[in-house]
Amino acid sequence: MTPIVTQAAAVGHPGYSSELPRVAEAVSDARRLVRSALDTWGLAGIAEDTTLAVSELAANAVRHGSGRRMVVRVTRLGPNRVRVAVSDRSKKSPYFVKPSESEIDTAGRGLYLVEAVSDRWGTDLLPWGKRVWSEHVGERDACATRAD
Repeated sequence: MTPIVTQAAAVGHPGYSSELPRVAEAVSDARRLVRSALDTWGLAGIAEDTTLAVSELAANAVRHGSGRRMVVRVTRLGPNRVRVAVSDRSKKSPYFVKPSESEIDTAGRGLYLVEAVSDRWGTDLLPWGKRVWSEHVGERDACATRAD
């Protein structure tokens, strides 16, 4: 596995990004990045939904994207609002598909899950590919220190 390089945002909203290989094993790295950022910002209360969303976005990039790498970014847009985003080189926007009725086959459920656990989500088409993102709002942890 290629080493993970995580960078803090130099300008703009606080955030972190990692360039990861576009392989299934990198999905767990995306979850760890998001969970770590949320813990740092005192937003562990939204970690479950936010890590589920980034898992689905990263898995979609692995399965349907293009290029050898993907970029996973978590950004703090406000005291209680974060955005997770996954970018790859494919210009094909994600779309809903009818999920299988089978309990064994879970294909086709990813965007439905992202929609269910996010306050909003979308796709930004870029000159070199796309970025799929979701936003999550929650309360700061009671014991979190003020880091704004």
